[in-house]
Amino acid sequence: MTPRVVVTDQAFGGVDAEAAVAERFGAAFVEHSCRTESDTVAAAAGAQVLLVNFAPVTADVLRALAPGAAVIRYGIGVDNIDLTAARELGVAVANVPDYGSETVAEHAAACLFALLRGLPRYDGAIRADGWCRPTSVTPMRGFASTRVGLVGTGRIGLALHDRLRPFGFQVIAHDPYADAAALAERGLPLVELPELLATSHAVSLHAPLTEATRHLVDAEAMRRMPAGAVLVNTSRGGLVDAEALAAAISSGHLGGAALDVFDPEPLAADSPLRKLPGVILTPHAAFYSEDSVRNLQRLAAEEAGRVLAGEPLRCRVA
Repeated sequence: MTPRVVVTDQAFGGVDAEAAVAERFGAAFVEHSCRTESDTVAAAAGAQVLLVNFAPVTADVLRALAPGAAVIRYGIGVDNIDLTAARELGVAVANVPDYGSETVAEHAAACLFALLRGLPRYDGAIRADGWCRPTSVTPMRGFASTRVGLVGTGRIGLALHDRLRPFGFQVIAHDPYADAAALAERGLPLVELPELLATSHAVSLHAPLTEATRHLVDAEAMRRMPAGAVLVNTSRGGLVDAEALAAAISSGHLGGAALDVFDPEPLAADSPLRKLPGVILTPHAAFYSEDSVRNLQRLAAEEAGRVLAGEPLRCRVA
């Protein structure tokens, strides 16, 4: 039987690399725009390789695949894939963790700089009122007296640290799985999360979304943060309690936030975060540059080729 390579959904504008791999192995190739579970079940039927962006890959989707199939996630996070069911059903799952770490770190750095320099509030005040005094918008620290806390020290967290160091920031981190000695050699001390929250003027999230990390930054965590502190999330929307965040910014306790990810996506039309001053919203775009997208699709296509060739996956997660 001719193997099938199926793209459930993508936001890249084209799938030339994926189609070329399928053609090289004599596989049929189909692209869909799945959003719901039922759409994805139908698309996945009999597929040997399932390339997935945001479509839900549930147990029913996995059962629809061909025997010995593999699911390849465009990107790092695999929280839209039922990994437990995949293991039970013998479906291999791989991600692409290294396609755009530098790009996401650049986005996070840009968000941090904008928030810490008060750019969203200055821009909003000038647009609304015509002008404002530099001291009227928000208290502002120099970078050398600003402490940034990184929650997670994987590729992206470390790439962000590298970008912050030349500006003189004090940077600390929390990561229960990290090698403290190795990070100390990089000048990045590890602390417990309560200490990081209580002593950081800016917090940037770089952790995976699991049951243990869902709403890691909740109302209690925000109360620990210093008055005027800011939050950046380029990781997963579910790490943050969005209602609590909106309340903390509305009350004036937090100075602002930059959010590239939401739970669910897209951000609800009536979310108060849309209207709050000091909030930067981007559409899950931290990964995006022309270079990173080319890398992502190339690496995902190469992983699909390994499946079709019967070779071990490079970045298997289940």
